[in-house]
Amino acid sequence: MSAEISNLIQESLSSVIVLILVLFALILVFQGVKVVPQSRVYVVERFGKYTKTLSAGLNFIVPFLDRVAHRVSVLERQLPEFEISVITRDNVEVRLEATVFYRVLDAASSVYRINNIDQAIYTAATSIVRSAAGKLELDELQSSRESMNAEIAKNLQQAAEVWGIEITRTEITDVIIDEQTKDAQRQQLNAERQRRAAIAKAEGDKRSVELAADAMLYEAQKDAEATRVQADAKAYAVKVAAEADAEQTRLVAKAIAENGQAAVDFEIMKRQVEALGWVASADNSKTIIVPTDIAGAVGSLQVLAETLAASRRGN
Repeated sequence: MSAEISNLIQESLSSVIVLILVLFALILVFQGVKVVPQSRVYVVERFGKYTKTLSAGLNFIVPFLDRVAHRVSVLERQLPEFEISVITRDNVEVRLEATVFYRVLDAASSVYRINNIDQAIYTAATSIVRSAAGKLELDELQSSRESMNAEIAKNLQQAAEVWGIEITRTEITDVIIDEQTKDAQRQQLNAERQRRAAIAKAEGDKRSVELAADAMLYEAQKDAEATRVQADAKAYAVKVAAEADAEQTRLVAKAIAENGQAAVDFEIMKRQVEALGWVASADNSKTIIVPTDIAGAVGSLQVLAETLAASRRGN
């Protein structure tokens, strides 16, 4: 009997030992194997001192010596929108609504160098936004949000690097202006519109005057061209007439040289007959009295012509 009891006790102890070993193995596995989600990283400490950072996936640590002290999200985060009172370069007080987007790059720095990341980023962003807005006038502040956002993000990134933070972007979501400033802006806008209208009208009048002057200049140029063409035509007519007179004179001189006094008498009588014809063709001529010597000249003209022709045939 005692032997059976002793065997039972030994078997029970063996079972307990095996169970304890199994439990210990499970505890070792649970303590030493860490599965990290994709959106997080784990910060591991050994005896209270930072050891390493576990990235996403399956990781191993030393059981009982190492422990996961911090589970840090690496997803992009957004600060709640905050309102900042700023004074622009032209001494106008406005309120800006802004927000900041960031994510953790170095989990160890984010947990060991700063206690409250959101509050630290908010404080730095407030100072940087005030400084950036103070460099701009109100109109520039409203129209240059993109460049202002880039400047704020750049300066804030320099301040947040020590915390292991990446500033992904900053946004000025709204510019809040009081009613007095809005009224002043409306008046300024109306004055600017009137100024632009006056400039446009002046430019239109100037263009109209320029077009009228161009038209007058074009007309003067065409008149000058027409005058030059007429002058050229008259000069050409004078030249032709002169050449004809010169040819006629040359022929008369040649006839005189060849026929002597008969040719001279013929030319004189011809001119007398032509003058008589001009007088007879005048509108105010009713009755023409022809002198005897003129009538005789008409009769002798044919005789002289026949004589000259005969002399030419003889030659």
